[in-house]
Amino acid sequence: MGKWKKIEFASLKGERARSAGANGRIGVHGKSCRVDIARITIDGQTGYGSSIHMTPEWAEDLVGRRLLDLFDERGRLLEPYRLQLEYPVLDWLGRRQGKPVYELVAGAHAEIGVPLTVPCYDTSLYFDDLHLQDESAAVALMQEEARQGYANGHRHFKIKVGRGGRHMPLWEGTKRDIAIVRGIAEVAGPAGKIMIDANNAYNLNLTKEVLAALTDVNLYWLEEAFHEDEALYEDLKAWLRERGQHVLIADGEGLAAPHLVEWAIRGRVDVLQYDIIWPGFTHWLELGEKLDAHGLRSAPHCYGNAYGIYASGHLSTAVRNFEFVECDDIVIEGMDVSGYRVDDGAIHVPAAPGFGIGFDDERVSSLVKHAGWSRGSR
Repeated sequence: MGKWKKIEFASLKGERARSAGANGRIGVHGKSCRVDIARITIDGQTGYGSSIHMTPEWAEDLVGRRLLDLFDERGRLLEPYRLQLEYPVLDWLGRRQGKPVYELVAGAHAEIGVPLTVPCYDTSLYFDDLHLQDESAAVALMQEEARQGYANGHRHFKIKVGRGGRHMPLWEGTKRDIAIVRGIAEVAGPAGKIMIDANNAYNLNLTKEVLAALTDVNLYWLEEAFHEDEALYEDLKAWLRERGQHVLIADGEGLAAPHLVEWAIRGRVDVLQYDIIWPGFTHWLELGEKLDAHGLRSAPHCYGNAYGIYASGHLSTAVRNFEFVECDDIVIEGMDVSGYRVDDGAIHVPAAPGFGIGFDDERVSSLVKHAGWSRGSR
């Protein structure tokens, strides 16, 4: 591996296909999105990738250093460089070797088809109904949004719940949660997996009320029902076992409790959801290996960063018990993801080098010049 020649940084703006409403914690998310991108140049080869916490001063210290010095003995990027550089470096390696990242990181268990197909779900179903007084009208609106996702190739859906936690009276909001989940399950059909995400807006007893009301729905997992608490999870898991209700418990998206992985190993949580951008891809390679060893499931969180949607699919070949790619319909200026497509509940990942994402070099250069920064020279 050669030496760092240039590091450039720019922010790419974009929009969701549909404005995202509130969730159980905060208000309207809106349409606007942004991806912070680093473009690196080493030995005449460029690589692009999501980058956070990068500063010009930090980057300047890298110029002229050997890329090899940033890796450990297992061939993984050292911790101090991951958030800033792991995605452009992995993209660079893939482009340099003419291989997709998923091939570079694949475990011995991986059976890779062409194209690689990975289960995914539509994550765009927020509280877009709060302006409606009538429950049936609210259900109809959310069903229509789910039909849009279905028409775009989705078969599995994650639904935000917890309206009574902040935005509606408690029981009125909870009743609407249940009605909307039922309505969207009708759209998904019997083969569609339904996930619900309360963003910690429920408590233990309210969680049980909702789950009891949804026994006839193909409910696959319950996500962030309440703030992580091992005693409450132990109670909930015992309650589910007694009822014979097979719903997975998922958590880890937000400010996850530091002992969450240990609680999962002890059987309190089934699916871990740390973010794909932070703590990131390399962290997930290590975490996924640990979760696989204990028969636990991996479903990286990805919302608000379009780059992460596509990067997640590549992780699936390294993690045996990888569940889903979390998909949001976002278009980012200067970022070409036409090699990817969603069909019949799976995202098709191209066999193109690196992460298979194209970038408009001229547009990125213009953004670097007028609103970003660069260090080094090509």
